[in-house]
Amino acid sequence: MQITREEINRDTEQNVQQYLTFMIGSEEYAISLLKVKEIIEYDTVTQVPKTPEWIRGVINLRGSVVPVIDLAVKFRQAASVAGKLTCIVITEVESGDEAAVMGIMADSVRQVIDLRPQDIEDSPTFGTRVNVDYLLGMARSGKKFCLLLDTEKVLSTDELLELPESVEQSPQSAGTSQPDVELHLGSDPLESAAPEASEAAGTE
Repeated sequence: MQITREEINRDTEQNVQQYLTFMIGSEEYAISLLKVKEIIEYDTVTQVPKTPEWIRGVINLRGSVVPVIDLAVKFRQAASVAGKLTCIVITEVESGDEAAVMGIMADSVRQVIDLRPQDIEDSPTFGTRVNVDYLLGMARSGKKFCLLLDTEKVLSTDELLELPESVEQSPQSAGTSQPDVELHLGSDPLESAAPEASEAAGTE
């Protein structure tokens, strides 16, 4: 039985996975697009006492409490500072038999990239502050590499069990709402998700 070039190309295309890349500090990271539910503008985050430093706080997302993770702190860097392009990437991770929704604070969203298995290289054993257990590998992005995060490990729910089930709106956040910017999986998902971030990436 012979395998045609068309069949090889089709198998290759089926193995392509899409990743959303974003910046935290000077480093570019990526997570599987299948784990991304939406991207929202960074707004009021309510701090929760007695939680790890890398938990920025929680947001009220359409009535659900969603913890916001500052990966910069978790990766032993200076805490992220909210700016014009700062956003929250809403992700879904497995927690036992259920799915948990969490937010990743990102300095800016970059792009959606297509990666085949052969495009992914082994995680570096040196030169990065990120625990290699948190990484799936790395992929070339221009002249640099972006680090592919394993969301199930870096966003482990074990340390979030003490978060309250609900959060009341504080006077500061009363009357404000979280803008809902859906991530449309079309030809250019970032157009509607973070137009300013896409513009910034296009000028680089």
